[in-house]
Amino acid sequence: MNFKKTLVAVAAVATFSSAASAEKLSVAATPVPHAEILEFVKPALAEQGVELEVKVFTDYIQPNVQVDQKGMDANFFQHQPYLDEFNSERGTELVTVAGIHVEPFGAYSNRIGSLDDLEEGAVIAIPNDPTNGGRALLLLQDAGLITLKDESKITATPRDIADNPKDLDFKELEAATLPRILGQVDVALINTNYALEAGLNPSEDALVIEGSKSPYVNILVARPDNKDSEAMQKLAAALQSDAVKEFIMEKYEGAVVPAF
Repeated sequence: MNFKKTLVAVAAVATFSSAASAEKLSVAATPVPHAEILEFVKPALAEQGVELEVKVFTDYIQPNVQVDQKGMDANFFQHQPYLDEFNSERGTELVTVAGIHVEPFGAYSNRIGSLDDLEEGAVIAIPNDPTNGGRALLLLQDAGLITLKDESKITATPRDIADNPKDLDFKELEAATLPRILGQVDVALINTNYALEAGLNPSEDALVIEGSKSPYVNILVARPDNKDSEAMQKLAAALQSDAVKEFIMEKYEGAVVPAF
């Protein structure tokens, strides 16, 4: 008997058996930083018997639709206020599995170097979904540019503005398009994942940005029927590991902040 060949054969069978028994977990994510973070934890999950499949989306609707309709197991792209609004409007019951990081929301411009330079009637572009649009308005209120009727309303729209001293002209647009129209408006308020994709550095390029205590923690989201599965819990643990914390801090240099 060739002992060496036997060992190789046994190892090959074991490897095949391990691969065959690996549990697959599909996760919908926006490209930066979510998909990048998921790709980072893939090897660790593989060692635990979880084969992670990451599917990239560039919008904020389909990732939730896909999970709700069981086309994907989970998603990683949104914060709790957005999920709450989505569930309320769509009648879905998606749930939070774990909080991972904060992407401080910022205001950007190709035309001015400071919000103090905004002229009367300047055009301000904000996201058109309720939670991110409200988040943008709250940031502008904190910067002293406007006052809202309800100063803490997270789903505020331009119709909720009580005081607008500079008569700023607000345009509500799809969040993903905001970096592309930055040169066409005076200021655009952009989610950090889209800012990063567009080559913007939030810590350097933003005229104003949320602090690290932002309540908008980005979350891993699943369905009630699979949120407690072994594979999902392994993913949640991997995303909240010290290795991921170090990865986030080194790679994004303050543009993304660990929330665990």
